[in-house]
This record gives sequence, C-alpha cells and structure tokens, in this order.
Amino acid sequence: MKKHLFLFLLLFLPLIVFSQQKKEVLFVGNSYTYGNNLPDLVKQIALSFGDTLIYDSSTPGGATFNLHTTNTQTINKINQQAWDYVVLQAQSQEPSFSPSQVANDTYPYAQQLVDLIAANDSCTEPIFFMTWGRKYGDQQNCQFYPPICTYNGMQQRLRESYLEMTFNNNATCAPVGMGWKKSIELDSTLNLFASDNSHPSIYGSYLSACTFYSTIFKKSCIGSTYWPNGIDSITALSLQTIATNTVLDSLVTWNIFNTEFSSQQFPDFQNLSSNYESVLWDFGDGTFSTDENPNHMYTSDGTYTVTLTAFTNNNCMQDTATAEFTIYPTNVNELDNKKSVVKITDVMGREVQTTNNTPLFYLFDDGTVEKRIIVE
Repeated sequence: MKKHLFLFLLLFLPLIVFSQQKKEVLFVGNSYTYGNNLPDLVKQIALSFGDTLIYDSSTPGGATFNLHTTNTQTINKINQQAWDYVVLQAQSQEPSFSPSQVANDTYPYAQQLVDLIAANDSCTEPIFFMTWGRKYGDQQNCQFYPPICTYNGMQQRLRESYLEMTFNNNATCAPVGMGWKKSIELDSTLNLFASDNSHPSIYGSYLSACTFYSTIFKKSCIGSTYWPNGIDSITALSLQTIATNTVLDSLVTWNIFNTEFSSQQFPDFQNLSSNYESVLWDFGDGTFSTDENPNHMYTSDGTYTVTLTAFTNNNCMQDTATAEFTIYPTNVNELDNKKSVVKITDVMGREVQTTNNTPLFYLFDDGTVEKRIIVE
C-alpha cells in the first residue's frame, strides 16, 4: 500500500522586517527633486517610523541625464561614498518624447550614470524617479509629437520610458508619476501642481516623498505622523495610502528587489521574486536548492519552515520569504477525531472529492476551515 503524506499549510507570509532601518541615498535630478526639498520630506517621513535617511543631492535646474554625466558636482557626489541608493531623475520632458528620440538622447546617458554608480560601488542600487506628466500635457512639444499633448498621453510615455530604463539597467523604479495619476483619478480637485502646471505643489511633493519612502524602505507609509504645513491630516492619510498601494501592490512591476514565492501547486515551488540575481531555497529538512522553481517532496512527517533567500547586486543585498508546513502521515478523516469533515471544496469554492497534490479547503462541523494538500 502506498504511503500518503498529508500537508497542512499553516502559514504563508513573506518575512516583513519592521525593525528600524538606515539608508544613505543620493538624489540626482533637477528642480522636480529640489522643489519643496523632496529629499528632506522623505527623511521626515522615515523619522516618523523610527527609520533614518541620510541624503545628499545634485539638482541643477533643468538638468538632463546628458548634463549629469559631465557635471563635476554630480560625479563627485556619486563617488564620495558607498551609497545604498542613487536616485536618477531626468529632465521632466525628455523621457516623454518619441521612442526613437528617447533611445537616442536619453537612454545612453542613463546607462552612463548607472555605470558611474556601479564603478563607485557595485552594491549601490540605482532608482529611476518616474516623474509626472504636466497638467495639460507638453504644449511646447505637442506639435512635434502629438501623444504628449495631454496629461495622460505624457504620463504614459514617461511610464514606458522609465520602466524601460529600469529593466534595461537592472535598477529599481520609484513610480511617483503613477501615484500622481491615481490621486488625480480619485480627486482631481486636489492640485498636485504648482502654478506653472509643471512643478509640484506641496501636495505633489508629499505624495512623491511617500512614494519614495515605500520604495526605499519597502514599507507602508500609512500612519506617518509627519506631514508638511499646509496639508491636513485627512489629506495626508489619503496621499500616504495612494503611495503605499502604488508601490507595495506592484513590486514586480517596478522591479523593486523583493523575495516572494508560492506553493499553491505543491510540491512545485514558484519563485515570484523580483530584481534578483540568484536564489537559495532552504526546505527546512536539511536540503537546499538554487533552482529558480524547484520541486521538493518531504520524506517524513513534521513541521518544516521553507525559506527562500534572494540575492542581488553581487550578493550585497539579500531578502527572505518564509512559509511553514506541517506534514502528517495519516488518512484525512483520522487527523482530528474531535471534528468531522462536512465537505471539501477547491479554490473556486466547488465541492469536490479528496484529490492528491491539489490545494483543497476542508470545512468541519465545528465551523472551522483548513487549507490542506495530500501529497502522494
């Protein structure tokens, strides 16, 4: 007779680190970063959670990536220490132009800046600062490239270009522009723009800062007790929520370094991590794997903690996710003689019979529900 192992999924959660963190960040950009002292807003939000942001900046007005590649101040600041992150913000219009123009006039210089950062310290992670479209589009260049005649059209091009730069350079993206887009969709009366319809108002800068906090620290900024003068607590909470959801709900989209996995098709483990170079699986039973998506069977009953560790930037950065499994050698109906199974359903809620190697939900006569997998 075949021996069956019963697997009961007790916990499947990423390891979320709530401990205080310290990050050292250089902001390279122009007036979009300089306005309302964006780096300091990020610092104050971090302090409200007990985190520390040490920063410096190089933000000459109107600077393009091309200018920064030869700007002595920018180069010196990149080289002055081993940064955790260097933020790269292009001139507000240049990444929104036609794909061919951006490929010729912007991407090569983004690559040069990333190379400068890596030459100083290969452990430093570049962050591309996805900016926002102008309130009424780019009216200066609309006639030359109609897609940027509107806010939505310009925002779409900025999104495309910044994400392409992000993935081409194995970098991170801070999706500030997408946070702005969501805020405008939810409440168009809240003016994120300054009077020139281009630069940020204090609301726009605070939303940007919240987005950066969640990107850099990979934590929610909801509940921060810091917001600048001129912003009320209700609006601050709304902006915090928009920023948090924009970043943390889509870590893979923004290529933010993160470790995550799924075991829904146990014994196949699916790696859902992003922006990593290598992985190490620890199955908790003394066995390991460096496969992307391994298959692993347990040979005896017991409780096992599965840990996936991802590495990036020459192993300088690592992140982990864990899940705990308990495996019993038993018949389903013998698992607990104090309660009886009422019915079994699949993940779609359809009543089914016991099936091996498939996640199922067991409903008991005491009202409890357990997710289980019988492994043959």
